[in-house]
Amino acid sequence: MLLDPDDSQLVLVDYQTRLMPAIFGGEQVLANAVKLARLAQLMEVPVWGTAQNPDKLGPNTPEVHSAIEAARGKVLSKMHFSAVPDGLADWLRPPVRKVQAGPNARSLPKHLQKPAAVEEPGRSTIVIAGCEAHVCLLQTALDLLEQEFDVWVVTDACSSRTERNRDAAFDRLAGNGAELVTTEMVAFEWLGSADHPAFRDVLGLVK
Repeated sequence: MLLDPDDSQLVLVDYQTRLMPAIFGGEQVLANAVKLARLAQLMEVPVWGTAQNPDKLGPNTPEVHSAIEAARGKVLSKMHFSAVPDGLADWLRPPVRKVQAGPNARSLPKHLQKPAAVEEPGRSTIVIAGCEAHVCLLQTALDLLEQEFDVWVVTDACSSRTERNRDAAFDRLAGNGAELVTTEMVAFEWLGSADHPAFRDVLGLVK
């Protein structure tokens, strides 16, 4: 199974100013988070961010904030470690759009009539990355799995204060059904082909 940009949403968890200096490999993690947001913008994938207790940990870093903003995304302030109890799943599951039947539908015999409204499903694949991997990222991802989303964790855009905690998070996520991927895997699966109109722009980002 490959990622489909038309069924994807991107969630960036807690890349906050007072947290990132303590994160293992934080500079590369931040760079990949920004890259993911820019990729999502190019591919018209919705982008969401979260910020844990921002009064204490600060906002998301300027680079991440700007990338989310450029993609017309929103940031959810939260107090729970998982973003789901504070409303993330509601953002990811937008109000169902209804497609109305044609104006002459009622003139047809009953067995030929289409339903008055057909529900269109939302995007069920969540591409997620963030910090700390073993706390807020892990708990958010597990809750999204419980909510029956398909969860893809971008490992090179995630970390914790220690490498051991980060790796333990990946082990647990994989064991619970999350797909583990990298930023470049996301980029090329969203593209699907070198013929894609965004190919050159995406290639510039990943190189």
